Amino acid sequence: MTGVRTVLVTGGTKGIGRAVAERFVADGAEVHITGRSADTVESVAKELGARGIVCDATDPQAVAALADRFETLDVLVNAAGGLGAAQPGGSELETVLAEWRANLDGNLLGTVLTTTALKPKLLTGGTAIAVGSLGAERRGGSYGAAKAALGAWYAALSAEVGPRGITANVISPGYIAGTDFFQGGMTDEREQALIAETHNKRAGTPREIAETVFFLASDGARHITGQTIHVNGGAFTTR
Repeated sequence: MTGVRTVLVTGGTKGIGRAVAERFVADGAEVHITGRSADTVESVAKELGARGIVCDATDPQAVAALADRFETLDVLVNAAGGLGAAQPGGSELETVLAEWRANLDGNLLGTVLTTTALKPKLLTGGTAIAVGSLGAERRGGSYGAAKAALGAWYAALSAEVGPRGITANVISPGYIAGTDFFQGGMTDEREQALIAETHNKRAGTPREIAETVFFLASDGARHITGQTIHVNGGAFTTR
């Protein structure tokens, strides 16, 4: 690849998204990150040397305005998402419905809206990547179901954009240390159990996911598309 690439990372203010943005900045790309908090987006963008955009990926008008900022795009990374939770109160069924809606909105529909809006801007040789989860394979509940649907949708997306020379893949991390994914709910016992499931007996890091994203956006990965790439230390294996 030649020239300066334009990269958009949603959810780029923390965790995996931030690590991805940092990796592309280090390569000299023009990197844009999104988040919901104006103060956070501004401060993180300044720290990284990126450009910050406030955007709620579940808001169609906000996503349309985001897409209007770009004439062309080389790499789209959908890293926004996380565990959705229902607000206390209401009946059991109302609580279940609210939880499912929160996870579908945050982990599936936001990515669908963003990718749909930006895919006309993707250049030949470009790539679209979404961050999935090991939870799509087991014990994921409504969060895992949303991530599983993301994998199915990206497989269809790959078939759609492939003739334009664009790849589309999902990266599915296992347990990644150094993020706030568990929102303070991680215990020592749970962490040790997750690490014990791996073959290499350690947690993953945001940087490792960022390097996988970077590879999938490279010249060496042009024939990898329509895939879910598992990065979990062997906690879940495929054949």
